Amino acid sequence: MSKVFGPSYVDAYDALYHDKDYPAECDLIERVFQTYGDGAVRSVLDMGCGTGTHAISLAQRGYEVVGVDRSESMLAHARKKIGNHGSNSSVVVQEGDIRSVDVQRQFDAALMMFAVLGYQLEDTDVLAALRNARRHLRAGGLLLFDVWYGPAVLHQQPSPRVKVVPTAGGHTVRSASAQLDIRRHICLVRFHVRRLEGGQLVGETEETHQVRYFFPLELDLFLKSSGFAPLRLGAFPRFDSDPDDTTWNVLGVARVS
Repeated sequence: MSKVFGPSYVDAYDALYHDKDYPAECDLIERVFQTYGDGAVRSVLDMGCGTGTHAISLAQRGYEVVGVDRSESMLAHARKKIGNHGSNSSVVVQEGDIRSVDVQRQFDAALMMFAVLGYQLEDTDVLAALRNARRHLRAGGLLLFDVWYGPAVLHQQPSPRVKVVPTAGGHTVRSASAQLDIRRHICLVRFHVRRLEGGQLVGETEETHQVRYFFPLELDLFLKSSGFAPLRLGAFPRFDSDPDDTTWNVLGVARVS
C-alpha cells in the first residue's frame, strides 16, 4: 500500500473532520454491542484508530480500548488527545499494521471504522486484516466495520470537492478529485491540502489515497472465509435502513462463528 496519512496531512486531519459526528457513531456502536453481542462487551480493539477519537469516546463510556494504527503521525495526535483528556488507563494506542499486528490478548469486540477495511486493496490484504481481527476476538466476539458500498459508488460516481475549514490563524482548504478503477473495485482520491494564515500559504501537501469499495456477496465471502458469521449490513449512519444505490457508506456487523 502507498504511503498515506503523512505528517502534513495528519496535522489538518482533525480540523477537516471536525463535523464528523463521533458521539452519534459511538451511540450506534454501543447499540450494536447491545443488540448483537454474545454477552457483555467491555473490551474493544480499535483497528486503524487514527487520531483516537472513537477510542477516547468509548473509553470515556467505560470500555477498555486498545487502538492500533500504522501511521505514527496519527498516533502522535492520538496520544496528545489522550493526555488532554486526562490520565486514562482504559485506552492505549500502539503502532501496527492491522493485517499482522499482535496485541497478545483477545477482546469482546473489534472495530474497523472510517473505511479502514477499504484501505486493504487486494483480496489477500482484506483476508489478512479480517483473520487478524478474528485472532484477537474471543468466542462470540463482534466485528464492526464501515466501508464504501459498491452499488452506490458506481451509481453516484465520485465528483470533485472542496472543503474549507476555519482555523485559529486562518483556514485550511482541501481539494479532492477522484477516479474509479472499476476492475479492481478501487477509487483513487487525490487530496491537495493548503493551510493559510493571514492570507499567506504556510503549508501544503498532496496525497493519493486508494480506497476499495465492496459489494454484499463479496463481503459475506470474505467474512465467512475469515471465521465470521455475517449478521447485518445496514446503511451508515442510518443503520436501521437497508443500503441502496444512494447509500455510499454501510456498516457491517459480524460475529465469530
